[in-house]
Amino acid sequence: MRIIYAFIAGGLFGAGLFISGMTDTAKVQGWLDVFGEWDPTLAFVMGGAIIPMFFAWRMVPGRKPLVGGNFPTPPAPNLGRNLVVGSVLFGFGWGLAGLCPGPSIASLTYGGVNHWIFVAAMMVGMLFAPKVRDALDRMEKPSVDSQTPAQ
Repeated sequence: MRIIYAFIAGGLFGAGLFISGMTDTAKVQGWLDVFGEWDPTLAFVMGGAIIPMFFAWRMVPGRKPLVGGNFPTPPAPNLGRNLVVGSVLFGFGWGLAGLCPGPSIASLTYGGVNHWIFVAAMMVGMLFAPKVRDALDRMEKPSVDSQTPAQ
């Protein structure tokens, strides 16, 4: 039953992305072009998502999901390197390609070869991101040897 609910939710999400224009790269890039021919219509899409979710998350405490498990706890509001770097990379990709992960997958069936290239590049980035983060974390922390006094 859980798979059926996931399929329905995913279908509704994909249909919403398509109807709202989030899978149209020209529309997304028009939203981001505030100094050119700006298209403000995606503000209604964001409002249509953010406003109901604001109230939905206020109703979560004390409830259980329909298909079992628990609702995720809100993340700590820490502003760290991972959040900043991830946001910048997401923004660059969104601005350059006019796609983000959800709409890119939703548009694979009709978006042409460019959408497939974007999704492939996104998957490669997702594969390497943990390795890059771990390497940056190791560079940031001093090694144990450098903390011991010389004798």
